[in-house]
Amino acid sequence: MKLKEKELENILADLKEIASQLGAKVRFERGDFQGGYCIVKTDKTIVINKLSSLQKKIIILSTALKELGVNEIYLPPKLREIIEEINELT
Repeated sequence: MKLKEKELENILADLKEIASQLGAKVRFERGDFQGGYCIVKTDKTIVINKLSSLQKKIIILSTALKELGVNEIYLPPKLREIIEEINELT
């Protein structure tokens, strides 16, 4: 799937909104890590390396959303397709 940078930014923003709907905070931090889903105290948190490419951020966020149960809520078909496609590849 070949997308333009603006489209990738929009997808990332949409995925962040879905995470919020699922009760998770999305944090972009620097460090020697890739990112993923975790629980900090009692808060659902998705931490993503801010130095990662847009594509990598989308992959990490999509994978984390799958762990959070994104299948249980309505998603626009395009977003569902992206999340499913990414999870098939990982």
